[in-house]
Amino acid sequence: MKTIRTLAFVALLVLGGSAMAQNKKDQKIMNDAVKAKQTLLKADSGLERFFNESAGYVIFPNVGKGGFIIGGASGNGVVYENGNAIGMADLKKLNIGLQAGGQAIIEVIFFETDVDLERFTEGKFEFAAETSAVALKSGIAFNAKYKDGVAVFALPKAGLMADASVGGQKFGFKAF
Repeated sequence: MKTIRTLAFVALLVLGGSAMAQNKKDQKIMNDAVKAKQTLLKADSGLERFFNESAGYVIFPNVGKGGFIIGGASGNGVVYENGNAIGMADLKKLNIGLQAGGQAIIEVIFFETDVDLERFTEGKFEFAAETSAVALKSGIAFNAKYKDGVAVFALPKAGLMADASVGGQKFGFKAF
């Protein structure tokens, strides 16, 4: 009986330790990512196919974009593999060009294969300058396709900005 209690205690410590591996900021981002996924699915149910069939995805629930001629964007997100959170990600973007305003968006990047997801988690992933996100509106995700192993969707939350590009974004990844 004492051995069973000891094993149960050790198991509890191991499980509790891994659950506590994320700090409070990461936990908030993870909670926001769960809500963002629900918001994305409500905006366009066609995304369900991507969530179910992709090798993995990263949800950035709060990306802030802003600029006037010179612009930037940044955000933090959660990386999922087969529906399970495997780490945290961050994005940064700096660009120069015709743009004006500020905006908050939800951005989700789906990875078609394990190789595509692995490129992201190994830091070998960035968007080409001409890459842009599909701005979500009802029904558009049904016809969307992967391009070079990724599909990117953005849903505006607030603000107005004349720029829909995601090209030039740089990403970081930290595994749990």
